[in-house]
Amino acid sequence: MNALKQYIDLYLANRELIDRGSAGALNALRPAACEALSVATLPRKGSEDYEHTDLSAILSPDFGLNIARRHLAIDPAQSFSCRVPSLSTALFFLTGDTFGAADRARAQLPEGVIVCSLAHAAREYPQLVDRYYGKLAPLSNPLVALNSMLVQDGVFIYVPRGVKVEKPLQLVSILNGEIPMMAVRRLLIVLEEEAEARLLCCDHTQGADTPLLNLQTIEIHAGARSRFDLYELEESSRLTSRLSSLYLAMEADANLLLDGITLFNGRTRNEYHCTLSEPGATLRLLGMGIEDDSRTLDNYTLIRHEAPGCYSDELMKYVVEDNATGAFSGRIYVAPGASKTEAYQANRNMVTTPGARMFSKPQLEIYNDDVKCSHGTAIGQMDEKQLFYMQQRGLSLPVAHTLLKQAFMADVIEGVRLQPLRDRLRMLVDMRFAANSSDHDCNTCAMQEQTDSNA
Repeated sequence: MNALKQYIDLYLANRELIDRGSAGALNALRPAACEALSVATLPRKGSEDYEHTDLSAILSPDFGLNIARRHLAIDPAQSFSCRVPSLSTALFFLTGDTFGAADRARAQLPEGVIVCSLAHAAREYPQLVDRYYGKLAPLSNPLVALNSMLVQDGVFIYVPRGVKVEKPLQLVSILNGEIPMMAVRRLLIVLEEEAEARLLCCDHTQGADTPLLNLQTIEIHAGARSRFDLYELEESSRLTSRLSSLYLAMEADANLLLDGITLFNGRTRNEYHCTLSEPGATLRLLGMGIEDDSRTLDNYTLIRHEAPGCYSDELMKYVVEDNATGAFSGRIYVAPGASKTEAYQANRNMVTTPGARMFSKPQLEIYNDDVKCSHGTAIGQMDEKQLFYMQQRGLSLPVAHTLLKQAFMADVIEGVRLQPLRDRLRMLVDMRFAANSSDHDCNTCAMQEQTDSNA
C-alpha cells in the first residue's frame, strides 16, 4: 500500500478535529496539501537524491498522532541535563508537538520579539503568519505536503526590524511514547531587516524501546542585513526516525550560519534548501555526523545563488563505524545573472570499519563565467602512520583512535560562533567517541556536569 494513503485517509476522516486543534493559516493550507499528496509518489530508494533513504519504509509503520491534543506524559526536566554551561538562554520546548516555555523565558526577550506556539501566533498575529507561512516550503515536496496536511502546532519566532536578541534562544524538542508516535512539527522563523538572533535546537528522545518519528518543516525568512545562527543538535535513539526539511530565503547582505550536528540517532534525513535571492548574502552551512551500530544519516543540500555578489561555504563531515551508513548529496546552483559568486563545498569522511558505508555526491551547476566555485569530497580511513606515532608515545590503540576522530571533527566545531556552545560541543563529541556504548543516556551528561562542577 502507498505509505501516504494511511495519512490521507486519517486526515479526510478527521478534518474537523485536526482543524479544531490548530488555527488560521495552518488550516487554510491543508486542502491543497492533501490534494498534492493524493497525486504524489514517494521517491524510491536509489532514485535521484534519495539513493540511500527509503521514505516508504520510514513512513509505512502505523504511527499514532496526537490529533485530539491530549496531554502527553513527558517530563522536560529529563532532557535539561543537556543545557549548555555558561550560556544563559531563553528556554522553550516542544513536547511532541506541543509548545511550552520555561519560567521568565519571554520576559528575557526584547520588546516586539515573538516566540510562541505557531497555532497561537496564527490566531493572535494572523497578518504575520499569513504573510510568511507556507511561502518557502513547496507542496511539491511530499514531506512538506505531509507536514502541511497534518501539522497542528509548532514554533513561531519573529524578530522585528533592527532588533538584536542578545540572549540566545534554546528550543528543546522531546519525543516519548508507549506506542509508536509521530510528532508533526513546523518552525516558522522571520527576521526583518537588520534583525539578529541565535537559536539552539536540541532534539531528544526519552525512552529507547519505542519507534518514534519526527516529521518537521522549517521555514526561515532572513531580511536584508539580518544575522541569524541556527544550531540543530540531535541526540535521539536507534528506533527514532527524523525527516527534516529546511527552507531558507536570504535578502540583501543577510548573514546566516546553519549547523546540523548528529550525535545519536536512528534513521535521519535532513534536507537544506537555501536560496540567496539578493546581492551580498552570506551563508555558512556546517554539519557533522557520528554514525555507529546500524544508524543511518543522509544529508541533502541545495544552495541556490540567484543574485550577484553572494558567498556560501559548506562543510560536511562524517565518522562512520560498525555497520552504519552515511550519505551526502549536495548541489550548488549559480544562476545566469549571479556574477561575482563565491561558493565552496566540501565533504570529508572517515570510515573506520569494513562494514561501514559512506556515499558522497557533491555537485556544481553553474550558468555564469564570473564566479569562484569549488567542490570536493574525500572518503578515507585512519592514518596508520599517525596511529603508529601515537602508540610509540605510549598511547593505547583505542585511545589513539579516539583522539584522531576527535581531531577530525575539530574544524566543524570551531565554526560555531558561540564560545560556550563551542566548548560544550567539543565535550559532547569527545564523550561520544569515548563512550563504551552506542546508546545515548542523558544521565551521562548530567554526571559529567557534576564531575566538572566538583573539579
